[in-house]
Amino acid sequence: MTTPDFFRARLDAMIDLRHPLAVLASRMPWGEIESALAPCFARKDRQGRPIEGLDLFGPTLQVAGAGTSPAGRPRLPIRLMVGLLYLKHAFGESDETVVQRWAENPYWQFFCGGEYFETRLPCDPSGLTRFRRALGDAGVEELLAKTIEAAVSMKAIAPKDLERVIVDSTVQEKAIAFPTDSRLLDVARRKLVLIAKRAGVVLRQTFEKEGRSLKRRAGGYAHAKQYRRLRRVLKRQRTILGRVMRDLERRLPELADGIKEIATLWLERARRIHTQRPKDKNKLYALHAPEVECIGKGKARQPYEFGVKVGIATTEKGNLIVGARAFPGNPYDGHTLAEQIEQATILMQDVKGAPKPHTAIVDLGYRGVEVPGVEIIHRGRIKSLSAKARRLLKRRQAVEPVIGHLKDDCGLRRNWLKGSEGDVLHPVLCAAGYNLRWLLRAVVRLGLKALFALWLLVGMLGRVVSNERSWLPDGPRATAN
Repeated sequence: MTTPDFFRARLDAMIDLRHPLAVLASRMPWGEIESALAPCFARKDRQGRPIEGLDLFGPTLQVAGAGTSPAGRPRLPIRLMVGLLYLKHAFGESDETVVQRWAENPYWQFFCGGEYFETRLPCDPSGLTRFRRALGDAGVEELLAKTIEAAVSMKAIAPKDLERVIVDSTVQEKAIAFPTDSRLLDVARRKLVLIAKRAGVVLRQTFEKEGRSLKRRAGGYAHAKQYRRLRRVLKRQRTILGRVMRDLERRLPELADGIKEIATLWLERARRIHTQRPKDKNKLYALHAPEVECIGKGKARQPYEFGVKVGIATTEKGNLIVGARAFPGNPYDGHTLAEQIEQATILMQDVKGAPKPHTAIVDLGYRGVEVPGVEIIHRGRIKSLSAKARRLLKRRQAVEPVIGHLKDDCGLRRNWLKGSEGDVLHPVLCAAGYNLRWLLRAVVRLGLKALFALWLLVGMLGRVVSNERSWLPDGPRATAN
């Protein structure tokens, strides 16, 4: 087989085009995705600033930094970056491992729009971070919406099945260590010492050796349940942290402006850790992630989880995710229902023939709320429910395995993205990855159905032909007789 590039192998000649990922590559609406996301990456004009210049004819006024700069490397194809995000969350990879596996897997390269097999990395892993940041909340929701459109266009799910949704909430944990008081105090002290060292400021005392000893003793006392000794260690840790804070505050005027802003920020966070007590509200649970919240879901194996609350909406039939949203502030579950249904409605508005959700099946955490135009079914209304609503209520627990697969397979269990923006983007991307896995299974299911139908058709034709031959008067036996 000849190719335009003789020295490289074409992907469509290397792979099995009946593979689910290869079939899905031709079923996804890549053109619509690129046209929807292209405005996020358009070059923007920069505002110029007037500067005074001096030449042979005297002072002049010029504008610097205006217009559109043609400098810089051309951006990578949108389909490549979107495909990497889909694959990353569909197979539970990190930014580093997904680009490595892409260079090894021809099916992944074909899904991302490649024509020839490549052995080099498609991009630097940090490029995915900048791409996510450029997409924003609306961009990642567009990726999730296109998976819903692909499911309907492939006839893997009927548009009428989008009328009823199952809504539940879970916790997306942040990638932080367990926030014990002893550890937070020691981390705050070490961070302030590091800032002073980088700024060239020599503190009176850093308490490095005593800090390590106190941290080790606190762990031993907590394990042995010797709480009186533990409280004495915590008191000493607060004392030395306060001394380091006051010493650095006295030296702030000596620092440069940029370093002074950084030191002020970390001093404010260290002050919160220094003053907070176990029963306080709005505690700081991580020095580098102040947005982390403590959420208790009533689990015996894990009483408290540290992260952000996330709402998940799936279809009543098929378990396709039609909504995923983060809710900072740990609100009551019922107060998130209207926003969750609103997001599901927006994501499904471009699906041809899809009606608005008019039924929500929820657990008792959502009781006491009403959403205009939506029937809410939960166990608290069992006596007033119709027979059809009681049958639908039995499907409520179908969302639980979906949440389990989101956490174990798609990376929702631990969020490594930075800041509050990462808390918003991560659950939507995990939902898009789950839907991609759902579509891969649908391709196999629909392909097997088509193969089975073809096998039945061939069998029926074979029986018809055999029956016609048996009724022929001049068969071989009649000739012999």
